[in-house]
Amino acid sequence: MDYLAEKYLRPRKIPSSACSGCGLGQVHKAVVQAIHESGLEVADVVWGTGIGCAGRQTFATWKGDNFAGTHGRVYAIASGLRIALPPDKKLVLTVGDGDAFGIGFLNLLHCARRNVNMMVVVCDNLGYMSTGGQYGFTTPLGVKTDSSPHGGYEYNFMQEGIDILDMLRDAGATFLARHTSQQGPEIVESAKKALTNRGLSLIHVIYPCVTNFSDRALGTRNPQAMQAWIKERTYRLHDKVPQGQMAFRTGIYRDACNTRQEFTDRLFEFTKSVQRGVR
Repeated sequence: MDYLAEKYLRPRKIPSSACSGCGLGQVHKAVVQAIHESGLEVADVVWGTGIGCAGRQTFATWKGDNFAGTHGRVYAIASGLRIALPPDKKLVLTVGDGDAFGIGFLNLLHCARRNVNMMVVVCDNLGYMSTGGQYGFTTPLGVKTDSSPHGGYEYNFMQEGIDILDMLRDAGATFLARHTSQQGPEIVESAKKALTNRGLSLIHVIYPCVTNFSDRALGTRNPQAMQAWIKERTYRLHDKVPQGQMAFRTGIYRDACNTRQEFTDRLFEFTKSVQRGVR
């Protein structure tokens, strides 16, 4: 057990119960590293989780206060906690792509609209991998999965000029970034920045699933092959992408930290104005 795990995580949850070769541990560690480098202690953070691989592997690992939401509803719980908790308490959510971009997408959009102070880390293994490997909202076009044996044909949220982060930006999120799990130092820096933002921050992290995604799409469960596949498709935001190439565009999409009034600040200010009027 390394010093970060010993300081912040529950011993019975270490090592992770994730599949061999899964990249989720890389993401989890980067987030914990950012918390540590931000000078935060266990008592300073409340950690929430969703459903699926991301939720199952990070649930109740934090030594401090934890909560879990049913599929897509973690944002509603977090919004309520944001009202109840002291403003300096940090809310960190680790959710999957289904929680964020599927059944939970409307809840997430409204958190962005309200600019609720929380950091959402979307751990994206490119489909519904915890239920067998069906295609999802970010599964690349043409990729074979259990539910697309001849290759996926649907548009997704990262290709053909459609980007989920653009939608969240337009909805009002004040910090947005995308990285792959291989870009650990960049995840750490984005998370540290997000923890300073008094508003909705979201970091979208793509990580490898060897057991299902790689097995179906690449025909192998070799972790190095899956890592190489992701690396070959990773580009910076302004890089030129070859024609027809699937690209994971990484970097900071929006840094408007602390430029919009945060939800609870606005709510409490409004409440006081109403109370003054009643009196």
